[in-house]
Amino acid sequence: MSWTGTFPPVIQVLSRDQRSSLILEVEPETGRTTTLRSLNDDKWLELGSAPQRDAVGRLITTEDHDDKHRVVVDGVPLSSATWQVRSIIACDSDSVVATASYEPTEVHVVRFGHDGAQEVLTTTPGVHSAVVGGDTTVIVRSCLESVTPEFEVRTSAGALHHLATVAHEAPFLPQVEMTTVGPHELSAAILFPRDHVRGSKRLPLLLDPYGGPHAQRVMLSARMFMESQWLADQGFCVVVADGRGTPGRSRSWERAIKDEFASVTLADQVQVVEAIAERYGADVDTTRVGITGWSYGGYLAALAVLDRPDVFTAAVAGAPVTDWALYDTCYTERYLGDPRTNSDVYERNSLITKADQLERPLLLIHGLADDNVVAAHTLRLSSALLAAGKPHTVLPLSGVTHMTPQETVAENLKLVQLDFLRRSLG
Repeated sequence: MSWTGTFPPVIQVLSRDQRSSLILEVEPETGRTTTLRSLNDDKWLELGSAPQRDAVGRLITTEDHDDKHRVVVDGVPLSSATWQVRSIIACDSDSVVATASYEPTEVHVVRFGHDGAQEVLTTTPGVHSAVVGGDTTVIVRSCLESVTPEFEVRTSAGALHHLATVAHEAPFLPQVEMTTVGPHELSAAILFPRDHVRGSKRLPLLLDPYGGPHAQRVMLSARMFMESQWLADQGFCVVVADGRGTPGRSRSWERAIKDEFASVTLADQVQVVEAIAERYGADVDTTRVGITGWSYGGYLAALAVLDRPDVFTAAVAGAPVTDWALYDTCYTERYLGDPRTNSDVYERNSLITKADQLERPLLLIHGLADDNVVAAHTLRLSSALLAAGKPHTVLPLSGVTHMTPQETVAENLKLVQLDFLRRSLG
């Protein structure tokens, strides 16, 4: 919903199957609605920024056209199809300012003019965001050269100011090699121990993905790789790769996982292992492959040792979704459909039905106060593993929610995972 005050409120409603949506104008006094726009998609509608009116009343939306998420004005695409628009920042009578990507590891701030002009406000590599208020624009940049973000203030009069950051310096700078791997050219970040000498030793491989919708791990931001570098420094080659289904590329890329969480996202991580074996054979031992992840990443980690024990040696699965019928209805049905009619889809994407396949070490971690992925997910998988006679390890965290905000708990939890991986990978 958006309401500028100059024009009536605009709301967007979505059908349960998420394939149809209406954009409505609401009369505040009566609640009566007028349909401004109707949208449809044969897979699902990816909702971005809330529809809004600009200063002169034009309807500004973000919609999929020509395989890209684009800024649309009164039903006509404004931004070019070279950009994957992520969100609308501001709009006025002359233009729309949005964050957008021309390739998935970078995010830029772009001004799309109603006259067809296009101005990229951020020209240096990195991940940018912005806030616009009146004549002032504040741009925030993250990059691989520094863990500390940069803040830049611009005014319409042309003044430019840089804000100083007084936060404590990070203890180290991650050494990240950005690349693409596999036939789908997956974005990947490669991290070795900072003291590693190439060709001197073959290290075990540790995959550290999220791998699911609505989140990217591989971006030009050093802050995103602090934990991955710490893990690498413990004696691993750590690889973070974004597979199909992750945002930032295109409509078809995101919808490649329709009905197929398990097969598609796992296949991409297997391709990562194969590519690393071919490219870094002198430095990486791909007979010792661990995988760790949280939330969807936890699902993917557990799935890896269940479905592909020939590739993955051990897994740490934090707060994993193990049965999609137990997870958030709006999120899950967008990708897997209605469980009442698509029960076969839910079954083949479930970890519970694969419990008897476990052959590799698996550590399950779950906060008992998790209100996102409830602890029943891990408990149900553990019960199925026990019923199948499959040894595994479960670490319950009392009073911990989906993430682990307590500093001491988070630190010790990392050490427990490290010990498990060292013992399992040798």
